[in-house]
Amino acid sequence: MPSSPQNDAAASPKTLSTPTLVLMAVACGLTVGGNYFNQPLLHSIAIALNVGDATAAASVTVAQVAYALGLLFLVPLGDKVEHKRLVIGLMLLTALGQFISGFAVNIAMLFIGTAMAGLFSVAAAVLVPMAAALSAPSQSGRAVGLVMSGLLTGILLARSVSGLLSGLGGWDTAYRLSAVTMVVVSWALWRSLPYSRNPKRLGYVQMLASMLVLVREQPRLRSRSLLGGLSFGSISALFSTMALMLAGPAHRMSDVEIGLIGLAGVAGAVMANVAGKLADRGWGKTITATCTLLLIMSWATLWVGTISLWWFILGMTVSDLAVQGIHINNQTIIYTMLAHARSRANAVYMTVYFIGGASGSALGAAAWGYDGWTGACGVGLMMALLTALALWYDEAVVKRTPLPQRVLESTDRP
Repeated sequence: MPSSPQNDAAASPKTLSTPTLVLMAVACGLTVGGNYFNQPLLHSIAIALNVGDATAAASVTVAQVAYALGLLFLVPLGDKVEHKRLVIGLMLLTALGQFISGFAVNIAMLFIGTAMAGLFSVAAAVLVPMAAALSAPSQSGRAVGLVMSGLLTGILLARSVSGLLSGLGGWDTAYRLSAVTMVVVSWALWRSLPYSRNPKRLGYVQMLASMLVLVREQPRLRSRSLLGGLSFGSISALFSTMALMLAGPAHRMSDVEIGLIGLAGVAGAVMANVAGKLADRGWGKTITATCTLLLIMSWATLWVGTISLWWFILGMTVSDLAVQGIHINNQTIIYTMLAHARSRANAVYMTVYFIGGASGSALGAAAWGYDGWTGACGVGLMMALLTALALWYDEAVVKRTPLPQRVLESTDRP
């Protein structure tokens, strides 16, 4: 009896070509970046939908909560459902959410579209471990770095692009254009991606329960998740308050100018690719330690950003480079260590990652209200120092781990 494509793929998995990895990177950037369209458009949305600024701002929270729920309850399906079909399905549902947002006539309709797009945009969190799974072990770091660079670029460009498109055709233009583009990219992925499925399948409830088992039995998953969450929390304190500082008396910048300043963070996407390649060469431990030190040092230059815009840009660029270097090495380690449960491990890691980010944003905003930019920088520095403590804890975990179980970052290779 002839075998199905799915069975053939399971028997002899294909590796991904560079063009396919680039396409996956574009898909990641589109799906996740859409969750950030509303951030520079809140005032325009409030006027168009006849609501207050605070009500419009709630759409940001809706997107974040929906994305977190998707990470927790949908990403683990990557260890149960065939990956290609799962990714395409999630992307098309994300596009539908973007269409609803783009044609919203009231705030409730926008909330529904935003929630739907945020929930299903976790297609990106399925694509990243898929890139690692379908790459040769010596190339997994490069594959993860390349796909992640697309995700990070999408996040960074989303704010600027949505602001520029709003000036051309209104606040809803970015949503409509993104939805159409996502359908086209979904079709291209359908033609390019090979069939791929985790050979060990679990029931959905059993799969969710197994995530708790992973947390309990894998100390390095805990330590690396903590490291990622704290580093992301540090830079989130920056992103939740930088617009307030740049628009304030120190610089008096417009929304468009602030968006353009944010483009300096694209360097972080470059770092994602570089960090992945260095991890493949055995330099992960050095990269993580260096990036943690850079994250701490960047807050000194950010603090004097009220005096000099150039110091601020330098600090923002360095902090973004540092956080992405840490993040890529974390994912490379986790995917290698838990190859049989990549999607579930990624769900655990990314959930902690975004909890850390939300905590940093909330603490940064609160500190701004108490002591302005100095208070926000204090929160960012505190979380950067806690990141260093988490790195020390991770090294202690490695030393307690039997040598055969250590992966990638336990020692540097010459």
